[in-house]
Amino acid sequence: MSLGTLYAGEATRVLAAKGVVKALDLDVKFGEKTDEAFQKNFPLGKVPAFIGPRGYKLNEAIAVLYYCEYLRMRTMIDAFMMKYFHQLYSYPLVSLKDENHPLLGKTIQERAQVLKWISFASSEFMVEATAAFKPFVGKAPYNKKAVDEALGKMEKCVAALEARLEHFTYLVGERLTIADVFVASMFYRPFTVLYGDEWRSKHPYLTRWWKTIAATDFLNWFFKDVKLIEKPLEPPKPAKKEKAPKAEKASKAEPAPKAAAEKPAEEPAQEKKPKHPLEALGKPSIPLDEWKRKYSNEDTRAVALPYFWNEFFNPDEWSLWKVAYKYNDELTLTFMSNNLVGGFFNRLSASTKYMFGSAVVYGENNNNGIIGAFLVRGQDAVPAFEVAPDWESYEITKLDPSKPEDRDFVDNMWAWDKPVNGQEIVDGKVFK
Repeated sequence: MSLGTLYAGEATRVLAAKGVVKALDLDVKFGEKTDEAFQKNFPLGKVPAFIGPRGYKLNEAIAVLYYCEYLRMRTMIDAFMMKYFHQLYSYPLVSLKDENHPLLGKTIQERAQVLKWISFASSEFMVEATAAFKPFVGKAPYNKKAVDEALGKMEKCVAALEARLEHFTYLVGERLTIADVFVASMFYRPFTVLYGDEWRSKHPYLTRWWKTIAATDFLNWFFKDVKLIEKPLEPPKPAKKEKAPKAEKASKAEPAPKAAAEKPAEEPAQEKKPKHPLEALGKPSIPLDEWKRKYSNEDTRAVALPYFWNEFFNPDEWSLWKVAYKYNDELTLTFMSNNLVGGFFNRLSASTKYMFGSAVVYGENNNNGIIGAFLVRGQDAVPAFEVAPDWESYEITKLDPSKPEDRDFVDNMWAWDKPVNGQEIVDGKVFK
């Protein structure tokens, strides 16, 4: 029986999971995003995702990568049992590759380090790398300041990797782990868009390590045909405006009619950038930035919240909403849940001027949830939230500020100092 189906696609973040399946020859099928099973079980449409026997579902890159390694360990155990019975009953053996390879680390300390580097690559390096390379491949408008800022943050990440790799062959311990596979896969875009020969010569330890990992069975299937750039790609040039054709000179024998006789053709009006629908509500009596500054700079319980209820909040201008993630049963590690919140907030950025809120992660690994409270301009939450493609993954319920329990909920979501559903708050993010 197959161990499951992996929906991977071609995105950089899925290379490591595909590499583990390929290199270890796991009995895992590859599915397509167009498959009915994928669309039914993963409404966000994001890869990688995994469906195992008896309907087990899993998504998010780090979680899927870890589960693929678990499948390898499970296969090894099954092989050991077959080997044991073979000695008694001459059963046939299953051949496995590198049965003793500790991809997850050999000790609990090493496993924590593996998680550290994978999380670092996903939430720190890849976020900035994506912001830097997208304008060069036509997936985002080019903004020199934003790109330079992202490249600068990438260099800080690279410095951390160089510091480790100057003295060690691998990121964790003395053997290859999935931390190496995952982090190395994140350099696909940088090495084909941003980092040329000169950059690689200035970072010899990282370059040596990357070439080593890219040549393993885990990534060679992908990188063997990838050509590294000699020089970084040039910034895209703005499109040139087409010049209007020159009017033909009138013949001397037949003078052209006077221009006054005809009205000049009107130039087509340029399309205006569509405004945010909440802009039509006009400016509130107190600017939202006043509340954001108070929240950021003052003690939340003692100063900020009393200011909010007594001076800032006007129920005719603003509304309050409870925002709860619908799929808490699919959440695994708490830091991954917090990364999910961060991605949601990034996609809400177009509504920054019209809303404020906070979402927290409560509970523990493999038993946690996401919930929060938001302030929204006007009385309808949809215009504020629908700018994020995944907003329907959250249940959004209007709160009544006249009810003490609803006010307490908002206070707790913004102060982070009380348990949620009997579980402690372990992480969270503020949207401001």
